[in-house]
Amino acid sequence: MAEITKCINEWNATIEALGQGKQTILIRKYGTTLNEFLLYPTISYANKEDILDSFQDDCKNFVKDNLLPAGDNRTYEVKYYATVEDVIDKSSTRIGAFNKFHIWTRDHVKDYLGRKEAKIWILRVYKLDEPKMLKRSNGMLYANVDKPVKLEGKSVISNAEFDKLKEEILNTK
Repeated sequence: MAEITKCINEWNATIEALGQGKQTILIRKYGTTLNEFLLYPTISYANKEDILDSFQDDCKNFVKDNLLPAGDNRTYEVKYYATVEDVIDKSSTRIGAFNKFHIWTRDHVKDYLGRKEAKIWILRVYKLDEPKMLKRSNGMLYANVDKPVKLEGKSVISNAEFDKLKEEILNTK
């Protein structure tokens, strides 16, 4: 089984949404050169007073329960990894059509994107057989964790569910 150190930084609530099958996409301003990476939880956003305003109403309790990852002193639990199954380009004016595929509000996504075109990463997410407590290097787009991690784990949703979601996402106008 492969080992990697590459990770992307993401809000813990979003990672848990991916890891629990509530979300299958990430919306970014940029594409990716990586085919797989660890999902590394960040905490800096969690201290914002208006943090819950970034999430859809029906997701706010989930977000409250998953705001912070396990860990401390810049060492956090990494439980999931993802493979990039596809990346599609969408105009920032068409991004609202994807609301049912993520937990953020439309306004949050629009504010994040500005006028940039959205790169929608369709991810296949796996739960690691053995979660790891890891530190990461600094990095804006990608970072590295301090120890290699074996990509051994089980997909968080079935093949049939994933294939159906992927087709629906690809056919969203």
